[in-house]
Amino acid sequence: MSTTEDHLVKIENIKTEHHGQPDAEIPVRHVTRRSVLMNIGIGLNALVGLAITAPVIGYVLGPALRKKGFYKSWVSLGNIDRFPNGQTRFATFVTPYKTPTDGATDNTACWVRRLSDTSFQVFAINCAHLGCPVRWFPQSGLFMCPCHGGVYYQDGSRAAGPPERGMFEYQWKLVNGEIQINAGQLPTLSNQASVERKKSCLG
Repeated sequence: MSTTEDHLVKIENIKTEHHGQPDAEIPVRHVTRRSVLMNIGIGLNALVGLAITAPVIGYVLGPALRKKGFYKSWVSLGNIDRFPNGQTRFATFVTPYKTPTDGATDNTACWVRRLSDTSFQVFAINCAHLGCPVRWFPQSGLFMCPCHGGVYYQDGSRAAGPPERGMFEYQWKLVNGEIQINAGQLPTLSNQASVERKKSCLG
């Protein structure tokens, strides 16, 4: 073997020592149209499922997540001078429990009846039948519901129509010349009406 051939053999040996075995082939993953559509479908189904379940979860867990200090707290309806003696006036307040998406629904309406200098009645605007807003008619001295004909006397007691009870009333108190009500929980038949029935049974 010539010197040139010996030199070439040494070079090949050096290449083998440095590089070792030939590089293994990298497997190529073939993405099919079917797999792409399947992944898109899975993602869309997940989004739809989340959109459906999120409100349900919020409704179920909402009462547990509410801060007690905001859910039912005292809010002001303004100075008592806004409500003359012997008259019933419309008033609004911002509900203490609200979310950023509530918008104008933060504003809750009520009726304030002033009996004397230090005595009031504050009625929820919702009819005790199905919750429609009732209107006050000073000429007749009656609250009337435009939806199903519910009628209430000026003291909130039932006069006629489908409601089985009188109007819902808020607890109130006077603080530094202002009238405040215990708000945050809208009165409904499921809570206050059942409480009233229990009281009447005990009596």
